[in-house]
Amino acid sequence: MLRQLTIKDFVIVDRLELAFAAGFGALTGETGAGKSILIDALALALGERADAGVVRAGCDKAEVAATFDVAGLPEVRSWLAANDLDGDDELLLRRVVDAGGRSRAYINGSPATVQQLREVGEWLVDIHGQHAHQSLLRADAQRALLDAHAGLGGLSREVGAAWKVWRETEQLLRSASEGAEALLREREQLQWQIGELDALAFGDDEWATLDVEHRRLGHAASLIEGAQYALAVLSDDDAACERQIDGVATRLSGLAEYDPALAEVADLIGSVQAELSEAVSTLRRYADRADLDPMRLAEVERRMDAVMSHARKYRVQPAELPGLLAGWKQRLAELDESADLAALEGKVVAAQGEYLQLAGQLSTGRRKAATEMGAAVSGVMRQLALSSGRFEVALPAVEGGAVYGLEQVEFRIGGLASNEAKPLAKVASGGELSRISLAIQVLTSRSASVPTLIFDEVDVGIGGGVAEIVGRLLRELGGERQVLCVTHLPQVAAQANWQWQVSKATNAGVTLSAIQPLDADGRVQEIARMLGGVEITDITRQHARELLGSGA
Repeated sequence: MLRQLTIKDFVIVDRLELAFAAGFGALTGETGAGKSILIDALALALGERADAGVVRAGCDKAEVAATFDVAGLPEVRSWLAANDLDGDDELLLRRVVDAGGRSRAYINGSPATVQQLREVGEWLVDIHGQHAHQSLLRADAQRALLDAHAGLGGLSREVGAAWKVWRETEQLLRSASEGAEALLREREQLQWQIGELDALAFGDDEWATLDVEHRRLGHAASLIEGAQYALAVLSDDDAACERQIDGVATRLSGLAEYDPALAEVADLIGSVQAELSEAVSTLRRYADRADLDPMRLAEVERRMDAVMSHARKYRVQPAELPGLLAGWKQRLAELDESADLAALEGKVVAAQGEYLQLAGQLSTGRRKAATEMGAAVSGVMRQLALSSGRFEVALPAVEGGAVYGLEQVEFRIGGLASNEAKPLAKVASGGELSRISLAIQVLTSRSASVPTLIFDEVDVGIGGGVAEIVGRLLRELGGERQVLCVTHLPQVAAQANWQWQVSKATNAGVTLSAIQPLDADGRVQEIARMLGGVEITDITRQHARELLGSGA
């Protein structure tokens, strides 16, 4: 669960350090005070897109850090270990955004990617936005909700991958069938080109080796002459360096008996003698091996000419010829495979069979989940004063299948405008849609495995007794996991186990948002404000106490 959230220089927040408790918490305050800023900050720490607009005016950067207790989340511990981000029972996610819009991410103090924040965040927090009822009208959102509720997300991705393989194999078969003559010509040309380079037998590192040998053989006379000259100067001539240095060493060694200061110089010259002797020995070995070999030089030049000829022909550098040959061989193998139409047809049949088998499993899971979800959402709808409504999940078949399976997913409502179940968008009003959306979110949250649920003004469009029921539903969820709700409704806030008030103040032209945890008296005052508006009377306070008492 979420333990702590630290926010610094984020939008209109200068610095906040918030410690979270378990159960159901409500976040309330005047419109525009910045209630949703907390949600936005947490979303940033969980990998949401960042831009320069989140940095408070006049500041260099914004920073958000969220601490989670992951002791009871083995999948998170395994993920952290697999990514070399292991820690103890606490997980720290941190995000820094500078004034230029660039962001940096950290997990347990180590640099991380935004994608890694998103991956681990999926196990930690589920945020239900205030516009969820609008996305609920989209077919893809309905399908995702059903699959998530049924735990079919992994199987759905497998179906999509199998669909892609099937379609790609079909496309390969069509291309092979339609362009058989062109492919045959390309195949023949490749075979001839491959045969030519195979005959050349030019290795990966051969050009560099040939180049070194050619330069050595081409300058053999100069190399031999240079080695002999060096030997003469260093060792062989009467006035050679080696003899003169030996004489100096002998002279200084004798003099060092009279003045120890010369001993250090004598030792240094001794080192020079040893290194010079080694250099002379190496030069002698080189001079003994060096030889003029015009026949080998001519052979190397013929080999280089042949390689250069092929390189010019195929418009590449000589060293690129082996890679060119490998690419041709790979392409020829692909053409050989595509030329076997019978084998390709077999692959298409196999890919189709794999898709249908996986899609059939997905359909079975969806049918079972659709029945369960329909009954469960209908039950919650009745609690939300939609007693005449009936929620159904229809699964109309898709001819030939699709990337998402053999059927569409369509949420339908019966009993509101007519007894016949019709698509959600055609029968639900705005207020009804908000309540239906909330019913679905409450249900899917119960089946989710994330420990923290956040509802950002999802109770929009409801009020009265229905709002109190919504509060009770959220309180029930809070008994199972951590729940935070941004709300304008006193009936919802009164059901919370704990409550924070968001306020906004302007000082010296700077507007800042603050969050204050409320004690019992503070909650009475805040609930009364939500009930009575500007003027708070004893009657509204009494009503607030009654609401809070009903939620106890």
